[in-house]
Amino acid sequence: MIPEIEKASLAEIKTLQEQKLVELMHYLYNNSTYYQGVFRSHNILPSSICSLEDLVKAPVTTKEQLQQFNDDFICVPKNEIIDYVTTSGTLGEPVTFALTDNDLKRLAYNEAISFACAGVKQDDVLQLMTTIDRRFMAGLAYFLGARELGAGIIRVGAGIPELQWDSILKFKPTYLIVVPSFLLKLIKYAEEHDIDLNSSGIKGAVCIGESLRNQDFSLNTLAQKIKSAWDIELYSTYASTEMSTAFTECSEQQGGHHHPELIVAEILDDNNSPVGDGEVGELTITTLGVEAMPLLRFKTGDMVKAHTSNCKCGRNTMRLGPVIGRKRQMIKYKGTTLYPPAMYNILNDFSEVENYIIEISHNSIGTDEILIKIAAQNPSEEFLHDIKDHFRAKLRVSPKIEVHDKKEIQKLQFPKLSRKPLIVIDKR
Repeated sequence: MIPEIEKASLAEIKTLQEQKLVELMHYLYNNSTYYQGVFRSHNILPSSICSLEDLVKAPVTTKEQLQQFNDDFICVPKNEIIDYVTTSGTLGEPVTFALTDNDLKRLAYNEAISFACAGVKQDDVLQLMTTIDRRFMAGLAYFLGARELGAGIIRVGAGIPELQWDSILKFKPTYLIVVPSFLLKLIKYAEEHDIDLNSSGIKGAVCIGESLRNQDFSLNTLAQKIKSAWDIELYSTYASTEMSTAFTECSEQQGGHHHPELIVAEILDDNNSPVGDGEVGELTITTLGVEAMPLLRFKTGDMVKAHTSNCKCGRNTMRLGPVIGRKRQMIKYKGTTLYPPAMYNILNDFSEVENYIIEISHNSIGTDEILIKIAAQNPSEEFLHDIKDHFRAKLRVSPKIEVHDKKEIQKLQFPKLSRKPLIVIDKR
């Protein structure tokens, strides 16, 4: 199930995107209170932006603007809205996203072709290990996408290894939709209860929320741990509520594929100009075909690198490499610039570390400090010294490390109303 446009030439893909971009500009001009104000203040007419190169004429949209003027982004009457989802805002207040019936159909289409990217077929059964409630878009998207594809889906929800294994053994799913670190808990439960992992019938896992790969697409420490125990394929997928679109790995596992019929993707520098080929920048997106809350040049906050070489799977679309980090979570620590995912990879290398949370703060002189709180089995001074040595060797820094009770860290990871684990607490 590869859409024809994703196998088309780059010129044909560009032509389609520009046709849809022109439609979007007229739609925003006629229906979006927020963008009407932006266009007036910047003297922008719909005819001003006809090509992808013209996008730089429009100002970017930030998370703060989306939060501050949330309702002004809605382009349809209230009676056409049939679903509401929320995402956390940068200032602590949730941002609401409204969806029409057509938006849900678009969401289903996106997830169906994304599942197909990861090799899921109509006769497969997926086990959903994320919540479908709490105004969470991802769980709903996976459910709708499985239905659109014609695959079966088992809605188990998050956590509870015993319940997950009960469903796996009872219903024989072939794919899991899961946060990858939870696979380690499934592996541990299986080992403790004499469950043969490799005869469970699971072919692969579509993994969300955590990276599986290094920047060269080799497996990172977390993925290596999973694969060493469980012989299944691991597929990364990257998405956000604001995009209503996913970038999912194909069989080649060389980055998440862009769906050009659904979204325009730019990689921008600090001046909101496109970066050079192969350079890291902030993913900035323009949604195509969204009715209720379309976005123009929305800055996601995620630092990524685009890959444009031909893919052996037959798609000619751009691919996104693993997210390097959140722009706002960039840390300048003792002369070194780093992002939290680099620290995850080091901590995941120690099997004794059961869970952890990273706190970033400013010290009295205004520079960044890192405190890592870990729960570990039988921690010793030698063990903590080994972790610090590992940090020095890999990242050339040695952050402060504290040992805490496992339950205390779990409370920090799952604050009130959380829908997914929190790994970084930024106090700056």
